[in-house]
Amino acid sequence: MEKYFNIKHSTQCFAVRITKLLLGLTILFMALLIAKTSVAETEFDHDLTGFLLNGTHSRLKCDTCHKHGIFKGTAKNCQGCHGMSGLIATTKKTPNHVESGEQCDDCHTEVSWAGARMDHVAITGSCINCHNGVKSTGKNNGHIQSHDRCDECHRTFAWIPARFDHSAITGSCFSCHNGTTARGKSQNHLQSSNTCEDCHRTVAWVPAGFDHSNVTGSCVSCHDGTRAPGKTPNHIASGNTCEDCHRTTAWVPATFDHSSITTGCVNCHNGTTAPGKNQGHITSGNNCEDCHRTIAWVPATTFDHSAVTPGTCLNCHNGTQAVGTPTGHFGTSLQCDDCHTTTSFLNPTYTHNTMGLTHRQTVTCRSCHTSNNSTITYRTPGYAPDCAACHSNSYETGPHKKVDSPLISYTVSELRDCTTSCHIYTDNTFTTIEKRRDSRHRPTDGGW
Repeated sequence: MEKYFNIKHSTQCFAVRITKLLLGLTILFMALLIAKTSVAETEFDHDLTGFLLNGTHSRLKCDTCHKHGIFKGTAKNCQGCHGMSGLIATTKKTPNHVESGEQCDDCHTEVSWAGARMDHVAITGSCINCHNGVKSTGKNNGHIQSHDRCDECHRTFAWIPARFDHSAITGSCFSCHNGTTARGKSQNHLQSSNTCEDCHRTVAWVPAGFDHSNVTGSCVSCHDGTRAPGKTPNHIASGNTCEDCHRTTAWVPATFDHSSITTGCVNCHNGTTAPGKNQGHITSGNNCEDCHRTIAWVPATTFDHSAVTPGTCLNCHNGTQAVGTPTGHFGTSLQCDDCHTTTSFLNPTYTHNTMGLTHRQTVTCRSCHTSNNSTITYRTPGYAPDCAACHSNSYETGPHKKVDSPLISYTVSELRDCTTSCHIYTDNTFTTIEKRRDSRHRPTDGGW
């Protein structure tokens, strides 16, 4: 029995020793395996993969990225792990992340997610998605009235200076150009309303396309010769109420309203208050309205000559009551209305009844009346009163054929009245006309 017990005890001891030995070998094997893996992890140059382990990445265990011991095909860009569709369970974009692309390293570094270096190039949303005063700095209380497209005026590298685009402004000009938010009207600005855009443009303050409808002051408050053009040195003597005569569209023509005048013209048109009779004015009384109208001084055509008896012009036009014959006037005993009309002294139209013709307009009285009087000294008195009396010296026989062969020409006496016909005959009998030539010359023509 004792022998049996000893044998059994020895067997149990052996089994224990074998178990301890196997356990020791297992521990040794695991230690060697761990040591081998540690050495591999320590000695492997990860840079050879093309993905450098920097920052937080250098402190991660291999299986953080290489799941299930799979190394091949592991993503090498940010979005492969951190993108919303990434297969590796790691930190991803939060729901309230700004709208952006998937290139995390555009803004973040491998050291930490926090303290992002903001690169607006990667932003896909609009500025206001972030710059709304909650996620990031938005429009301050003193910002001009505008819509929410920040990038129409601002740049991503700095809020100021803003490249201002007025098309984005929803408020009025004065809401900003009030001298506080932005430059407003200067101290010497003309008196006007605050609707800047009525005169100014967004590209520049000057030149202003002036709209007088917004001016609240009087004309002379600006048109004083300093702020804006005032009365010129040769302006008529007048008050300073410009708008009585002028319009805002143009200085001239001036449209003075005489209908409100209750006194005679000379009360103003006396050379002091307003222009009066000039030095060359005809001798006359001071009732301007007898001849002139309020719309213009000239022509003075309002004197009613129809009441004047024909042939009595000199009763007034004697140089005293009205203008008379000037020095050098044609010497004649005729009445004024024999040559002149009541509408104008110029361009007299005397009809020469004795000659039965009227010369062209370029012929003046002195062309014939060389002594400047009604007496005419003809060059060839024997031909008077026909054309040849003056024009015989201009006669040429060549163009005035009477017969071609043998050549016979008209004489001056035959054609003394230049307006008659000068036919060409077949022979010297002058009985058969070979070629008809009707009147070639007329006193109204410009030349021969």
